[in-house]
Amino acid sequence: MRDLAGGFRYLLAGQRWVFRHGRWLGFGLLPGLVSLVLYAGALIGLGYGADDLTAWATPFADDWSTPWTGLFRGFLTALVFGLGLFLAVITFTAVTLLIGQPFYESLSEQVDRSEGGEVPQSGLPLWRELWISARDSVKVLGRVLLYGILLFALGFVPVVGQTVVPVLGFCVSGYFLTQELTAVALQRRKVDLTERLALMRSRRMLVLGFGLPLVLAFLVPLVAVFLMPGAVAGATLMARDLMAVDETPSAGAAPAGPAAPQDPSAPAGFGPPPPAYS
Repeated sequence: MRDLAGGFRYLLAGQRWVFRHGRWLGFGLLPGLVSLVLYAGALIGLGYGADDLTAWATPFADDWSTPWTGLFRGFLTALVFGLGLFLAVITFTAVTLLIGQPFYESLSEQVDRSEGGEVPQSGLPLWRELWISARDSVKVLGRVLLYGILLFALGFVPVVGQTVVPVLGFCVSGYFLTQELTAVALQRRKVDLTERLALMRSRRMLVLGFGLPLVLAFLVPLVAVFLMPGAVAGATLMARDLMAVDETPSAGAAPAGPAAPQDPSAPAGFGPPPPAYS
């Protein structure tokens, strides 16, 4: 539970950071606005066409008696739209980060600069950064799609499909959403996708504490656009602390300096670290 709350504190810390640095809030809104227009159009189209799609895919139900045809196809239409919404929430961040790569890269660097210490830079040309970001996003979205198909199939299971599956869907969305957001800061630190996924797996509850509230907030129109700059800032703060802990000498090794490592479940400024990290 401490990690879950710690992830949420990182999200709040990121939002506070951009509001204290108002110029960066405005700077980070533009990519989200572009993505919002694209996704709004796609979801509106899906909303209008989902019933036709389910009718086309279930010709065997044409001869069913009333009201079973309507109920069955209505259920499938809701599932199709839910799957579309699930994929939209996941891919929104990846597409927005890709569109706004230069914006969010600069924002993440500024967060590092304001917190002190090293400000890592990839040293790669923009086209190379875009290629790596797009390639990694496709790999992550492939994993998300597999989960989405599995959850879609489980949605047909009575009771479980209407209770447990939506909760699992939000958790999966939050987990991979956090992975996409932390990639901005970790890619600058030359942490590849395999290492990033391993890092996220090592602190699942921290990742969920950050991503799950963000997914729920993203369901509200326009909220995703306004929260994206702060989400990038909060993910950078979390990435800084996760990397600091990852680089801490093992037990028995000589310490690198007098300062104790900060607890990764609490962002900078949230008080002293606990005596030991677990």
